[in-house]
Amino acid sequence: MTRTVAVLVRQSMALSAPRGVDPARWLEAIAEDTYELVAGLELVTPVLATSVPGLDDLVWPGTEIIEIGEDDPVKDVLKLLKGDQAAIVAGDAPDLPPLLVGKLFRELGRAQVTVCPAEGGGAVALACRLPPPGWADPDLDDPDPVAALRAQAPGRRMVATGPGWHRLRHPGDAGRLDPGLEGWESTRALLMAR
Repeated sequence: MTRTVAVLVRQSMALSAPRGVDPARWLEAIAEDTYELVAGLELVTPVLATSVPGLDDLVWPGTEIIEIGEDDPVKDVLKLLKGDQAAIVAGDAPDLPPLLVGKLFRELGRAQVTVCPAEGGGAVALACRLPPPGWADPDLDDPDPVAALRAQAPGRRMVATGPGWHRLRHPGDAGRLDPGLEGWESTRALLMAR
């Protein structure tokens, strides 16, 4: 069983930069931390899918970087991934516990698509078997992605959910970061420097 996890980084994620933090540096920091947590997972191949040029130095040597358009749908990104199963993780979740990504893959034993919902709407991550099911058109920014996917699915049990988490989508969201969690060093350093 081969698994790929893509960190999805869009230019619009820079809009969540807190006051006093350069948006470009903020985007790099949260993307790097999200990538690092994915790259640290066992038995997965990390990939960076991004509309932002120049992020090559954030990833480990040999990591595939997939260039996408800012508004490319998630279903199109999934089609570019290799392996038996794949997950997409929003690049604005630098303190996401790695266990939550693992739970998405575990749920694929009983569902075709699994979702880690985001606090306040949207999704932090989702996973599916490859090739992705033709009926699924997931959107990490849909207000209720689970309901949307279940409406698209031929059967309700084809979409499962795991525990939720948070994303950094607005300048005030940095307060959601859990200082007690390991990781997110780049984001933490940027916040402490301001």
